[in-house]
Amino acid sequence: MSFSSFFADILATIIGGVILTFFFFLIREKLFSLPNISGKWYFQTNTLATKYNPYRNMILGYTAVIWKEGNRVEGTIEKIYENSSTGIRNIEGKNRKRSTFQGNLERKYFQSSLLQLHVNENAESRESTTYYELKINSKDNLDGVFNSMIAEQSGTTIWQRTPFV
Repeated sequence: MSFSSFFADILATIIGGVILTFFFFLIREKLFSLPNISGKWYFQTNTLATKYNPYRNMILGYTAVIWKEGNRVEGTIEKIYENSSTGIRNIEGKNRKRSTFQGNLERKYFQSSLLQLHVNENAESRESTTYYELKINSKDNLDGVFNSMIAEQSGTTIWQRTPFV
């Protein structure tokens, strides 16, 4: 083995490694990139279980603004609609309460990616916490479950980019 063929083999190995690394980087960033979920969302929650029976089967509507930076998300939420045992009402203007959230976007390669949110709610009577675990079905549709400390509620939730009718 000559000295020049030894260095040629090393150089070929390095160049091949760089090309292979770049190829895998492109696949990860283009085919398996984190979805862009930043922007305005509308979502509904349906309470399936609770310790306070008047909340059972309650449907709440919200609007949210999400800011994504890498896999970290944060934003705000306002309740805009309520359909409960006390009736149906739209919540407008000064009656809306703003809540904040932060969360994490988890990339899944062979399943739908997952969004986890921790919400600090400014509810009508007191502050509380709600946790959402959302499956990302598309860039415009999320669904999943929620658990709230308000009357120990839990249920399902649907998120979409367009308002509910």
